[in-house]
Amino acid sequence: MIRIVAIVAALAFAAGPAAAETIEIGGVARTFLTQFPDLKPAPLVIVLHGNTQTGADIKTRTSWPLVANRERFGVIFPDGLNRAWADLRPDAKRAGRVPPKGTDDVSFIVKLVEKYVADGSADPKRIYVTGLSNGGAMTIALVCARAELFAAAASVIINLTDEAAAACHPSRPMPMLMMNGTADPLIPFEGGKGSSRFAVDGFWPAMKTLAFWRKLNGCEIGDGAVTDLGDRDHEDQSTVTRIESRCPPARDVVLYRVNGGGHRMPSMFSDARFPRIATAFFGPQNHDIDGAETIWAFFKRFP
Repeated sequence: MIRIVAIVAALAFAAGPAAAETIEIGGVARTFLTQFPDLKPAPLVIVLHGNTQTGADIKTRTSWPLVANRERFGVIFPDGLNRAWADLRPDAKRAGRVPPKGTDDVSFIVKLVEKYVADGSADPKRIYVTGLSNGGAMTIALVCARAELFAAAASVIINLTDEAAAACHPSRPMPMLMMNGTADPLIPFEGGKGSSRFAVDGFWPAMKTLAFWRKLNGCEIGDGAVTDLGDRDHEDQSTVTRIESRCPPARDVVLYRVNGGGHRMPSMFSDARFPRIATAFFGPQNHDIDGAETIWAFFKRFP
């Protein structure tokens, strides 16, 4: 059954081929796509794809290239081995593909950052990381292992598990943005096991995950400002609420709760080649906000 959902996901989200660059990590050639402005050094955003996807898929199916071109920052779209990331969860707590045994994706992303800082392309004070689903879990793993490299981070459609939380010991507080759908069939907003027959158990509720980041950042207990954003698309079956936190300066923690949203990244355009198939398996995609625009607006506040 996992193979079936992987095939469906590939059909729904697949992008055309793109020429990839390579870097060797532990004797293994790792591939990635890049986009940098002429002005250097530039801010750099690492964007991590979801399970069954590639860097080319998320580059094609999100507005990250457009936002990066307009805002003049660099963006890297790395490829996970076997289209998966070695985050902080055991293989039994994953749905879909798993990376090969011994995969060290933290070293891979760190090497990419070091490469482009060393050649003058990236500003070491403005390195950011984000990802969705399995890529969001890998974002969390990077924050937990190498927080000193990043100025801010954003996880999309993912929550913590007991294993991930226990292994998370960031070297410093980190501005953190979350984006979760309340109708996500794979990563349930209320925690536990999602409604999809392909879901696995053990996820924390989104609000418990939010409280985890607030505690690490020294924020006050409870919500800060809660704002219902404009319902720009009345046909997308969803709305968005921004939940802020009362945190010390430059330690912001914010949740974009997508009310009625599925296991999808909000965007102004479709994230799937076959939207109806994607909606059937992953739930509705919100079009009231654009995920890349929203995340970049958060990131650029934190050099």
